[in-house]
Amino acid sequence: MLRLRAILAALLLGAPLAASAADITRIASSFDEDDPFDLFIDVGFERTQSREKIVREQLAGTELQEASEVWHKAVDSRLNLKLAIGLYKDLEFSFGLPLILQQNDSYNFVSGTNDANSTIVNNCLNPDGTLSSTACPSSLFTIPQTSKRGGLGNMHFGMAYAFFNQQRDDTKPMWLVGLDYEAPTAKVRDPSEDNTAVTNTKGNVGDGVHKYTFYTSLSRKMGVAEPYFKASYTLPVLGPGFYSNCAHPETLGTPENCGVGKWNRKETGIHAPQVASFLFGSEFTAFRDTNKDQKFALDIRTIGNYVSAGRYYNELSAAMGKLLSSSDFFQVGGQVGATASAGEAFTLRASGTFLYDTDHTLTNESLGVTPQDAAANPSNPDINPNFDYRTDLTTRRFRATESTTFRLELSASFAF
Repeated sequence: MLRLRAILAALLLGAPLAASAADITRIASSFDEDDPFDLFIDVGFERTQSREKIVREQLAGTELQEASEVWHKAVDSRLNLKLAIGLYKDLEFSFGLPLILQQNDSYNFVSGTNDANSTIVNNCLNPDGTLSSTACPSSLFTIPQTSKRGGLGNMHFGMAYAFFNQQRDDTKPMWLVGLDYEAPTAKVRDPSEDNTAVTNTKGNVGDGVHKYTFYTSLSRKMGVAEPYFKASYTLPVLGPGFYSNCAHPETLGTPENCGVGKWNRKETGIHAPQVASFLFGSEFTAFRDTNKDQKFALDIRTIGNYVSAGRYYNELSAAMGKLLSSSDFFQVGGQVGATASAGEAFTLRASGTFLYDTDHTLTNESLGVTPQDAAANPSNPDINPNFDYRTDLTTRRFRATESTTFRLELSASFAF
C-alpha cells in the first residue's frame, strides 16, 4: 500500500498534463513531446427530479376537455464513473458505468381530484373496450403509489478525436467529433412487475436497447471567456433482450394478435425514441493562478432537446405496468455550473440544470386499422395488440403537462 501511494503521489504531482480547455471539449491526448500520457478519472453524483401533471382527455358534450388527474414525480440518483485514456495525439477512448442508487416513480392525486371523481378510479372498461362484467369501477392503477428500481446501469464506450486543438495552434478553436455507445448491459426492466412498497422489491433499470450518440463540439478561448457549442444525435437500435408488452398480454386490448402477421416481437416491443440535442454557452474564468495551476470558472449554458415519438418506459409506465406510446416533444432549459481546480491533477465541478418539457401524449398507441374496420371485425389480425381502448382511444388518452426537471451534479476529476 505504501508503494502504491507513492506511485499515485508521483503521478499526481509530477506528471506533465495538457493545458485546460472548456470541459465540453476536454480530450485525453497522449504521445505529445511535453505530455506523453493522459488519463482522466471522473467520479460524480447526479440527482434528477422531474415532476409533471398528468391529465386525461374527456368528452363534454361535443367538446374535448382535459381533466387533471395525478402528479407524477420521478427521482433518479446515481453515481457516475468515467475513465478517459489518450490513445494517441488528440484521440481518446472512454468508458463509463453508472450505479443507479434509486429510480423511483410516485403518483398522487392533484388538488380537487379524489377517488370519487377520478376517471382513473372510476373505470368500467376492459382493455378491449368491452364493459367489465366482474368489477365496476375497476381502477386503472392504485393511487397513491410509489415504485422503486435500482442497480448497475448500461455501460458506455466512447471514441473522440480533436480535428483542431487550440492548445497546439492558438489560431484555431477546439473542435471535437465523437461517438458514444451505450451498451444494453443492465438487467432489462419488466414494467409489469410490482415494485411498490407492497412487495418491497427493486426493479431493474435496463431497456435492452443499443444507443449510438454522434456528436461534435467546439470551443474557443477568448480572454476570460470560452464560448462553446455542442450538437448530438442519438440513434437507438434494438438489442437481443428488449422487452415486449406481449410478454404479459393481460393489459393489452387484442392479446390474441401477439405474434400474428406483422405483430412480431420487434413490432410490439420497445421503440426507443431518437434524440437530437444542442447546447451552447460559455465558461468565464473568475480566478486563475498560473504558478499554482489553480482556477475558478463559471459555466452558463442553454440546452435544447428534441425527443421523437416512440413506445418506451414513459412517465405513466410504472403505474400502467407496460410500455406506452408517447408523442414527440421538446425540452428547453439551461444550466449554471462552477469549476474549481486545485492544480492540474484535481478538479471539482458542480452544476444545476433546469428543463421544461412541452406537453405531450403518454398513451398514443395506433389502432392499426380504422375504427370502423375494428368495430366490424374485432378479431381482425391487423389490429395492434398494444392498443388499449381504455387509454389510447381519443377522448380517453393521457397527457403530460407542466413538466419540469431539475438536476444537480457534483463531480471530481483526477488527471494523470
